[in-house]
Amino acid sequence: MTQIPSARRRFIKKAAVTTAGAGALAAPMISTAQTVSMRFQSTWPAKDIFHEYAQDFAKKVNDMAGGRLKIEVLPSGSVVPAFQLLDAVNKGTLDGGHGVVAYHYGKNNALALWGSGPAFGMDPNMVLAWHNYGGGKALLAEVYAALNIDVVSFLYGPMPTQPLGWFKKPIGKPEDLKGLKFRTVGLAVDVFKELGVAVNPLPGGEIVPALDRGLIDAAEFNNASSDRVLGFADVAKTCMLQSFHQSGEQFEILFNKAKYDGLPAELKAVIDYAVQAASADMSWKAIERNSTDYGELKKAGVKFYKTPDSVLRAQIAAWDKVIAAKAAENPLFKKVLDSQKAFAQRAGGWQNDYTVDYKMAWNHYFRAPAKKA
Repeated sequence: MTQIPSARRRFIKKAAVTTAGAGALAAPMISTAQTVSMRFQSTWPAKDIFHEYAQDFAKKVNDMAGGRLKIEVLPSGSVVPAFQLLDAVNKGTLDGGHGVVAYHYGKNNALALWGSGPAFGMDPNMVLAWHNYGGGKALLAEVYAALNIDVVSFLYGPMPTQPLGWFKKPIGKPEDLKGLKFRTVGLAVDVFKELGVAVNPLPGGEIVPALDRGLIDAAEFNNASSDRVLGFADVAKTCMLQSFHQSGEQFEILFNKAKYDGLPAELKAVIDYAVQAASADMSWKAIERNSTDYGELKKAGVKFYKTPDSVLRAQIAAWDKVIAAKAAENPLFKKVLDSQKAFAQRAGGWQNDYTVDYKMAWNHYFRAPAKKA
């Protein structure tokens, strides 16, 4: 081996140290550029827990962005009506928004498949699994592209199973629904129409006033916390629990695409991980708050009844008629439906085989056995 003179070795060592120091100084650093501000609107009243979920997401982004990005979330109606959110974000009137995909049902009925109906037996978290890993995300982007809607969409937040709704008296059989003036949204509109119901798809903030004035006879919204704060118990005392009309729904966070594309990669990553964190946090908060408010509604005199199996089976039968008709009319609808069905058959088979009956253990500890006659 050739020996390097000591003087040259000292020079090389000094040069290496200098170069390393320069490299450290030249490494990319998080910019301290001016804050990017974004104005969002939710589709929920300020007092609703759903608006709180939207604010929770924004806070996670704001905290992680370190002052580089700030999202402000306004309640429904602050800039545009609830059902105009998608158009407002698309046009740039709003930088983003928080709502549900089913609210865009009127633009393409395939959009209602992210939430409406029994989803081939998938629960809300499984629908999100299909969306993120089973092809749903690409399909949603395809539907928006077909509509010339230029947004970036993130789905998150598996919602608990929604009640059939609030009624003047208990529903004992499918025929009891016939002729009722009822509020729901998305493809649930078609399902209830198939069951003989007259449907009015009102935004959330308008439901209780309409019930109070007799403009509708019955309504569903979503969960015990929202229903309690919106005042359902002030106008009705009967709530039917369990339903397939919206048993797999989740939330949607929208960004105007130009505004989103203008963000640096690290802020896009902040948004992505904030969505995931908010999804988990929302599902935990829902358990705490919904269970508490369920108890408070009982204290307020609300009577809860399980929706009869005959009604649930009638919903599934009605759903089958609705999706057959829609799939025949709309190729994108059929494409989304086929993707969901393939995923549900595999993932649902696994979940149903693996999942223990939690109700058995709960009954063991908290529900006394029926007394023998």
